[in-house]
Amino acid sequence: MQRKGIILAGGSGTRLWPITMGVSKQLLPIYDKPMVYYPLSVLMLAGIREIAVITTPEDQAQFQRLLGDGGQWGVRLIWLVQPSPDGLAQAYLLAKDFLNGAPSAMVLGDNIFFGHGLPEILASASARETGGTVFGYRVADPERYGVVDFDRDGTVKAIIEKPEVPPSNFAVTGLYFLDGRAPELAARVKPSPRGELEIVDLLEFYRAEGALQVEKMGRGFAWLDTGTHGSLLDAGNFVRTLTERQGQQVGCPDEIAYRLAWISRDELAARAEIFRKNDYGRYLAAVLAE
Repeated sequence: MQRKGIILAGGSGTRLWPITMGVSKQLLPIYDKPMVYYPLSVLMLAGIREIAVITTPEDQAQFQRLLGDGGQWGVRLIWLVQPSPDGLAQAYLLAKDFLNGAPSAMVLGDNIFFGHGLPEILASASARETGGTVFGYRVADPERYGVVDFDRDGTVKAIIEKPEVPPSNFAVTGLYFLDGRAPELAARVKPSPRGELEIVDLLEFYRAEGALQVEKMGRGFAWLDTGTHGSLLDAGNFVRTLTERQGQQVGCPDEIAYRLAWISRDELAARAEIFRKNDYGRYLAAVLAE
């Protein structure tokens, strides 16, 4: 069964107040593109063309105005509402009917991934038909994240949410490849002391049966989350540096769709025309001229 995608773009972004009091965090700019373009691009690079976008009720119309139905990129977007932010695992309950038994890849709407070989590791995770795959990334401040506890032979012993004494420096990124049982298992997750359905509790079901793989992202990869004002600025500067230095876009769904042959030359040309007054449009025109 074809894997489907989920972008979780709900939440109230309180850590970024006051800038997110009037607009969803995932619609904020990361240099030259809205934040949600970057997780969307990750799912597209994984070959996923059916994607559910989960938003708050009040923000959904803005996302729809920005992304439409996805046809401009050869994908199909459907829209789901998260009435209140009750934890990451809640996304699988909201998306149960959409998934309809299919395996999924869920990406958090504020996560940015970059690196040579990214499509290959995504394809590898997507090809696994059973169990789950998550990605571990070395960070300097693991106490802010869900942290992987490995035993001596590298097997995952546990994933611990925001530990006071982290067992390793490997944080679990906001990208989860799970099999078709995810909604059923998510329904068994009990609210944590903070009242949320924690993703680590869902992953524990997979780990306990030996069906969870943690792939380490090495030095050649960048993983950025944008939960603070500083990290938001850092992400924008990171994308700007890469874009200006290499002359290549980061997180560009138009280019990805074209290179995957999901849209035609004429369709990309039409997109380039829409953005003809800025560097994004000029970049798309340059892709066409290659």
